[in-house]
This record gives sequence, structure tokens and C-alpha cells, in this order.
Amino acid sequence: MAGLVFGQTLEEASVEATLIEAIRRWQAVDPDPETVVELDELIAAGNDSELTDRFVGTLQFGTAGLRAAIAAGPMRMNRVVVRHATWGVAQWLIESDPHGRERGLVIGYDGRRNSEAFAHDVAAVAAALGVRVRLFTLMVPTPVLAAATISLNAGLGIMITASHNPPQDNGYKVFLADGSQIVAPVDAEMAAWIARAPHDVPVEPESSLIERVGSELVDSFVALIPPVVDAGVRVAYTAMHGVGGDVLVQAFEHAGLAAPVCVAEQFQPDGTFPTVAFPNPEEPGALDLLMALAAREHCDLAVANDPDADRLGAAIPLHDGTWRRLGGDEIGWLLADHLLETTEGDDRLVITTVVSSTLLSDMARDHGVRYAEAFTGFKWIADAIRQHPESRFIFGYEQALGYLVTDRLRDKDGISAAVMLAEIAARLKRRGVSIQQRLDHFVDSYGRHVIADTSVKMPPEEGRAAVERLRAQPPSEIAGVAVTESVWIDEAGLLRLQCGPTTRVQVRPSGTEPKVKVYAEAVNEDPAPLLAAVAAMLG
Repeated sequence: MAGLVFGQTLEEASVEATLIEAIRRWQAVDPDPETVVELDELIAAGNDSELTDRFVGTLQFGTAGLRAAIAAGPMRMNRVVVRHATWGVAQWLIESDPHGRERGLVIGYDGRRNSEAFAHDVAAVAAALGVRVRLFTLMVPTPVLAAATISLNAGLGIMITASHNPPQDNGYKVFLADGSQIVAPVDAEMAAWIARAPHDVPVEPESSLIERVGSELVDSFVALIPPVVDAGVRVAYTAMHGVGGDVLVQAFEHAGLAAPVCVAEQFQPDGTFPTVAFPNPEEPGALDLLMALAAREHCDLAVANDPDADRLGAAIPLHDGTWRRLGGDEIGWLLADHLLETTEGDDRLVITTVVSSTLLSDMARDHGVRYAEAFTGFKWIADAIRQHPESRFIFGYEQALGYLVTDRLRDKDGISAAVMLAEIAARLKRRGVSIQQRLDHFVDSYGRHVIADTSVKMPPEEGRAAVERLRAQPPSEIAGVAVTESVWIDEAGLLRLQCGPTTRVQVRPSGTEPKVKVYAEAVNEDPAPLLAAVAAMLG
């Protein structure tokens, strides 16, 4: 009896097939004894709902790759799923690039549970297909893997990470040869190849095609970070139990900055994230230990990386001795201001996303530089760079703590951005200006841009339907404010409700979580009532 094919629903399967048969077929090719036992225990417990949830369908290969909780079954992250994904990704490379086998893959991994094992599975599958592999021997930040993909002229880079997701998750992120995340149509093409993967994917873990790489690529990444002009600043730092700590300290030293004061409890990689409920610098409470350390040590700035160090969070001291966490847009404004002031040329290009603040467009206009707006997600910023070959890219950011401050990469980089933010703090300190005072200067120049966001939890299908209903019948007013324009941005799956020239509310289903996200921005007004009103419409 054949049992279920991965991706086939119970209804589509042979009437003779059963859930148990599908599970046994899965276990027969699962190299991980823990997940084999895990399924036996669920069967013995009669947990049919959990087993059905794991085995009906397959984990979708979407935003840059895969991401889910670590567990057995085709709807979770595990070694079988990683092997099937790699077979499809490698076949895409072979078919799309005549030199794909020779250029091969670069594979990195972070400190989450099973990351190293998943990375070794990627290498073994690729090698079995005759694809050259460069496999990191140490945990590395995602920006290091993206940079290595470029410097080694690899066909693709694969990073095993779930970024800032909860501790139970892991993921599989794919980078193109230019160091950018995959976008359409490549993601769909890879997904089609993955769907054709054989049940029992061949592996060659001891292949001569697998080359080990390590600290030399970390060194080359750090070497490209430019030295700072001003260095007189004291910085507190947390790695958030991730893999950024050693690399950031090395980057600070290379740039000429004093070594940061580090949160010791969060410095070493630990996939259980014992001191934070959610390892994301955006989350309330995530920076508590960092800000307490910064206050004790009388620091000028506090910075945080997420667990794979592609994002940057920050906090600043106020005149009364308290500390406050900066919003993602505020960090973006500071970095943009610095780069616009320290570079020249009307061919310069700055980019942000549709859900980030509109202030960057005003700054670009005043400096006479080019401005572009990309869809939600940093991969689209990289795509926008490709769409403007006539321009010289200098800066891109998204409000979710993603920043690119160099032209040598095509993805967000929390290490280089941290170095630049420290230099900004030093430059302001030398002038006798606080970071808050510089932010206040933006208010004086452009008005107070107030940004707020919220999420409405609902299953993905319900979320998409709710947004579609709002699109079909947009409100004429929100919380007493007239809606002057309703714009649907199809590629982003985003509805923009414009309320006059300086206020807008935007709605989109999350691409990775069961929620609908709502973003609001107003100038010299409070957008919170509009945000709450639209959230209520969705519910």
C-alpha cells in the first residue's frame, strides 16, 4: 500500500491509505531517531489531531525558504523536510545555471536546536547530486553567510536559521548568488522542484565535494566594514542568545571602536533563549537586561542583534537618566541622516518598504537623491536595487529592524549597522548633541511622524479573506477621519487607506504567521484611534 505522498491530502490519497501508513513511510526514511520515537509516542497516545496536523499537506516553501516548529512530519521542520527541500533547491541550481554544480552552495547555520544537523544534511544531499559545497564549521550570523555567497561566487547560499522566531522554531533560508533572498518567480520554481523530490533522498555525507570553511570568511566579512571617524562612545550590547556576539565585538575592534559592554547572560549562543520570552529586539521586555546594563555602565548607546544578527535594535539614554527603546523607523532615520550627510552625488538611491515611515522620502528630497519604495520584506529592497542599475545604492531599511548600510551586500546586516549607529552616537557626542536631540531635529524639520502598528490573530485563510473584504468595501471614514483614497498593492497583498496627505493605515496578512498586520502613520497626529478602528473592522 503506497500511503500518502508528501503534499497529498488525505482526501486525495488512495482510499486504502491511512494516516498510520503515511507515518510509517515517513519514519522509514527519517534519519533522526528522536523524531521517529516522537511519532511512535503520538500514535500510542492516540493523538490523531496532532498527527493529522503534521501530515496533511507540506510545509510551504515561501518567504526566502522554510520556517516552522521543529518536529516530525511534512508540516514541520525536521531532517526529512530539509533533505527534500535541498534536493529541489539543488536541482533548480543545476537546471538554471550551466555552471551550477561547480559554483555550488555555501551553507551556514546558527545556534538553534538542530541547526548544525540540518546544515550537514544540506551538504550531504547537494554532494549526492554532484554539487560543490562549502560548509561552515562554526555558527555564523546570516550576514556572514550572505557575504560568503558573494565572495566565493557560489550559485546559492543556504542559512539554517529561524531568525527571531520562538525557541521551538527553525528555518531554511535561501540566498541567490548576489547575496539577496529569493523572490518570485524563483521561489515558485524551487517549490516545484521540491515537490518532485524522491521519497528517499540520496545523501553522501563524506563526499569529497564538501569543503569546510570557517573563520577566514568571518574575517573577510569584518574586513570590509569601514573604520569609523569618531570613536569616543561607550556602547552596551546584547547578542540575544544568538550568534552575533563574537563577530560584533570583532567588528567594533576592526572599526576602531572601544569594545562594547556585553550582557554576559545573553552573549553565548543558546537555542533555548532562557532569559527572554521571545528573542526579538522589538518585543516588550526583550531589551530589559541590556538597558539595565547600559544604565549601570553609563553608556551612550545600547544595541542588540536578533539571534542570527541580521537585525539591529537599539535604546538610548534620556536626560532624566532613563532609557527608551528606539522604534525601527527611528533607527532608520538616524542611519539615513548619517549616510545622506556623509556621501555625495545625485545618483544616490535610498529605499524603504511600503509599511515603513514616509519620512525617508522627505529626507531624500531635501538631499536631492533618488528614493524608491519596495514591497514588505527585505528581499524586495534587494529587488528594488536590481531594478535601478542606473543609481548608486547607499541605504535601505524596513521598520522591522532591518538595515543595509553598505553596497557590498544585498540583505539586512545587523553587524555593520551596529557599527554605524555607534559612530553616529560618537559624532553627536563630540558635537554635544544627544541622540534624542537629533531625533527631535527631524521633528522640527519634517513634523512629528507617529507610527503605530498592531496585529489581529486569525488563521491565514481567514486573514486573507478579511483583508479581501476590506478591499472590496473600503470604509469611507475611520474613527471619524475621512478616507480620501484606497489603494491595493497586489504584489505586496497590502491595502492602503489614505486619510488626507499625511495620514494612512495599511493592512496585510502576515506571510509567516497566523495574523493580519495593521500599520498606521500620521504627522503631528495620533494614529492610534485609526489603528484600533481598522483592527476592529477585521475582527
